[in-house]
Amino acid sequence: MAGVPDTRTGRGATPHGVARWLPGLAVLRHYQRADLPRDLVAGLVLTAFLVPVGMAYAQASGLPPVNGLYATIVPLLVYALVGPSRVLVLGPDSSLAPLIAAAVLPLALGDPERVVALAGALAVGAGAICLIAGLARFGFVTELLSLPVRYGYLNGVVTVVIVSQVPVALGLELESRNTIGRAVEISQAVVGGEVQIAALAVAAISFVGIVVVRRIRPVLPGVLFAVVGSSIAVAVLGLDDRLTLVGSLPAGLPSPGWPELRWSDIGPLTAGAFTVAVVALTDTSLLSRSFAARRGQRVDPDRELVALGAANLASGLGQGFAVSASSSRTPVALSAGARTQLTNVVAALLIAGLLVFWPGALRMLPVATLAAVVIAAVVELIEIKGVARLARIRPAEFLLSTVAFVGVVTLGVLWGVAIAVGFSLLALIQRAWRPHTTTLVRVDGTKGYHDVERHPDGRRLPGLVVYRFGAPLFFANAELFREEVLDLVDRGRGTVRWVVVAAGSITDIDATADQVLAELHGELADLDVVLAFAELKGVVRDRIEVTGTADAIGLDRFYPTLGRAVRAYRLATGVEWSDASRRGRPDRHRPSADRDPGSDDDDDDDGDEGRGD
Repeated sequence: MAGVPDTRTGRGATPHGVARWLPGLAVLRHYQRADLPRDLVAGLVLTAFLVPVGMAYAQASGLPPVNGLYATIVPLLVYALVGPSRVLVLGPDSSLAPLIAAAVLPLALGDPERVVALAGALAVGAGAICLIAGLARFGFVTELLSLPVRYGYLNGVVTVVIVSQVPVALGLELESRNTIGRAVEISQAVVGGEVQIAALAVAAISFVGIVVVRRIRPVLPGVLFAVVGSSIAVAVLGLDDRLTLVGSLPAGLPSPGWPELRWSDIGPLTAGAFTVAVVALTDTSLLSRSFAARRGQRVDPDRELVALGAANLASGLGQGFAVSASSSRTPVALSAGARTQLTNVVAALLIAGLLVFWPGALRMLPVATLAAVVIAAVVELIEIKGVARLARIRPAEFLLSTVAFVGVVTLGVLWGVAIAVGFSLLALIQRAWRPHTTTLVRVDGTKGYHDVERHPDGRRLPGLVVYRFGAPLFFANAELFREEVLDLVDRGRGTVRWVVVAAGSITDIDATADQVLAELHGELADLDVVLAFAELKGVVRDRIEVTGTADAIGLDRFYPTLGRAVRAYRLATGVEWSDASRRGRPDRHRPSADRDPGSDDDDDDDGDEGRGD
């Protein structure tokens, strides 16, 4: 059906109206029955993972464990309705936990009810910031997250997640909170023989089982087999006293309400909300784009921001706390076969049902199994081929990817990505500051004008310099442009009569560059040299017409193609030119009073510069 989105790939017509902001309704309306079994199974598997993870992140944030489940249920349902990604899972996250704790614990002064209220208000503030940013179409900032940055980010996050789960799989309790410290402690524990064999065995068998099932029969829910199988093994073999188990859940559902605050809380919480919003935005944007690219989908970053904001607002009003996308939960859902956001709805309803009807359902599940589930899920995200390709053909971008990876692992997601983006912008500025410039020549037997560095034997028209500048003209490179043009004229030792700038790559001219152009025109005029432009975009010429620079140069010195500029030079100077690239064809390059200099039937030069080297 035309205009109906494909719920499996996310492709289809661009949604409009209500469907644009509530894509979950469009998916529900056109839901494919073939996806239902996979979404149901994935929802069941995701539930087994979300429950202990949500409780753990609540504790890490300084809140009661049950609030982690509230912060799981509500965002799952909200994002399923308003989220543009078909597979992304929102919820409590390790990158936000320390930020939440740092923002609310000093203000709560040990009062549990104040902690919950402050965390809810922090989520509301962060959600409002994300919502406003999305509605204001600030999603374009995610375009700064280039492919090398995404590679480095994803590999860094995978490393962080694995290092965080290995201690659980080995039955270890670590003191360090950072990845490097954890890796050192894990190594010391392994060497010292502190590993719990029962936990290692459960994790290893679960991991191998998931991977084997995935390789042999990917349609089967290997993760569910691991969760159910390990729970049965614990009960049958009596391992409950040798393993750390998920245990019984607290009962009851949240009561929605506005968090109670004091006026003195607003300032500190506002600062904390901005920090939380930036981290959540970074995590969600990167994961959304990364998973969408892997599935051949496209995600609107503005709608992603709106969805993230709505999820945080709802979480804060539902006794939850700030949430973001998760690099561990989403892979679990994918590896379990998730097709659409119905997986999230199923998981949310099951968690709610567990809280109300069966709080002891997962009490025999080993946390080591959950660690194996996470590790098996995230190893699928490791990007090796892409990074190796960068190392082979784009060393500078490989270095950028490495910077992002090291930054995420050592400094965390926010600072790691910020540093990588900073390096990306510096590289962009450097390329614009010192762009590729060259003179263009004719090559025998080849149409068009070509880079003299690639064709040192190319021929120049007598008295003509064709100069190509490969970037917008702005304050940082305008003086380079001027100096190179004057140097080319100086090297011509008085023979240069025209300088034609091949300006197809000059997409902008700022005020500084405009003044430099006016000065350059005057300097060349003193040397009796004409300055002309070919292929300068109309919108750029309009800008220098307003200032009078274009009039000073002469509006008749701006040519639509390089061929017409060269033709005008020949007609103005009477230079005779035999072009060997036109062998076997009549020589029409001799100026003739009978030929219209503006006609298009003159020579092959017209429009060929862009096809040259």
